Amino acid sequence: MPDLHSPIQFGAIAAPNRILMAPLTRCRADADHVPTAIMAEYYAQRAGAGLIIAEATMAMEGHSSFWMEPGIYSAAQVAGWKAVTDAVHAKGGRIFLQIWHGGRACHPLLNGGAQPVAPSAIPITGDEVHTPEGKKPYVVPRVLRDDELPGIVAGFRKAAENAKAAGFDGVEVHGANGYLLDEFLRDGANKRSGAYGGPIENRARLLCEVVEAVCEVWGSDRVGVRLSPLNSYNSMIDSDPATLIATVAQRLNRYKLAYLHVMRGDFFQQQKGDVLTPARQNFQGVLIANMGYSADEAAAAIGAGLVDAVAFGVPFLANPDLPERFRRGAALNAPDSSTFYTPGPRGYTDYPVLP
Repeated sequence: MPDLHSPIQFGAIAAPNRILMAPLTRCRADADHVPTAIMAEYYAQRAGAGLIIAEATMAMEGHSSFWMEPGIYSAAQVAGWKAVTDAVHAKGGRIFLQIWHGGRACHPLLNGGAQPVAPSAIPITGDEVHTPEGKKPYVVPRVLRDDELPGIVAGFRKAAENAKAAGFDGVEVHGANGYLLDEFLRDGANKRSGAYGGPIENRARLLCEVVEAVCEVWGSDRVGVRLSPLNSYNSMIDSDPATLIATVAQRLNRYKLAYLHVMRGDFFQQQKGDVLTPARQNFQGVLIANMGYSADEAAAAIGAGLVDAVAFGVPFLANPDLPERFRRGAALNAPDSSTFYTPGPRGYTDYPVLP
């Protein structure tokens, strides 16, 4: 039976193990959203992952949600990411870029005063966003018109082209965690009618259009999709997460993707349920799970055929050599949460590795 250290094929990508690095926003880009030299060092340190899925990256200008997150829409950003992919490849690693639109999680103070956009005029509540003027409440988004959505698809297509120019091995379409594509998917954020609202088949339309465009750039065997049917982060909820994941998984089968990446739970424990079983039953490709796995639980899930690989987030953040630590049964470094989003090397590139 396969285990964490068994090789696996993700579409066109041959990976030496099933220990993936989940996408982790770290806010180490510069003020123009250009990846920095320290980011190349950070990702190269983690090249032992079966696959690195790099952090959420702005597909289009003007949709910042985190202030210092990277983009992939300018020549300088492409060059910055090329330094990252070169560093990872020099260490024998494989790296996908997660391409993303922040939707209603964006803020005018991060985007030259522009109002964020979303499927419906429903703001994120109960949380605040970090801006140059300190923490601020989220604002009510502007409703996207149907005739604007081809421009969103075109933006993702261009981001995919730029990711290829930057030397990535593939891309992951970010359809999770309350950002634009997820906002269209889940009925708690999407109250529109028409071709992109109402039944899940319509709510999934924009995601599928984006996936199709990205696959035309890369070939579907170098494209993955991430979904989070249960996660309530960014004020998200859905009335039927199991049916949502089952339906979307079936729709995604037509593309023969490299993988489907499913966040199995909810950061805030507001919604509970099993979304991995319907994902496994309905998706006909490689299934990656994420959220809160130990090495033992991940190995058991892979051995039982429940999932094909597991993506680790915070453990990889604090342990650049996570696959080797799992192999040796070594203790893990404790993460320093105070440095998750702060500039500089502390809590970023200074975690120790095994001798």
